[in-house]
Amino acid sequence: MELPPSVQSQILQFQQLQQQLQMIVMQKQQIEVQTKEIEKALEELGKATGDEVYKMAGGIFVKRNKEDVKKELEEKLETLKLRISTLAKQEEKMQKRLSELQEKLQQAMASTAAQ
Repeated sequence: MELPPSVQSQILQFQQLQQQLQMIVMQKQQIEVQTKEIEKALEELGKATGDEVYKMAGGIFVKRNKEDVKKELEEKLETLKLRISTLAKQEEKMQKRLSELQEKLQQAMASTAAQ
């Protein structure tokens, strides 16, 4: 049974949306890992005594002011959380589009099979 070009086009679009969704989910997971690492670093930074700490910079440790490092990490954490929120919204919209397209495809396939 030959599928009509419109159905073939919808199938292709569905596959592309699935791939895009997969990329969004992977990006979100990577950023969530970075967020957890920064939260752990901030936790350890809170335990550190003294006003100076060492920060990794391009393969070497650099002595830095503890408060400056804390501020940098908090800003980066805020940025990452915002990015996660944006990706979550994109993921939700993509899931909705996929569901709608899947319903259309199922209807098209059922009508094609009935012919």
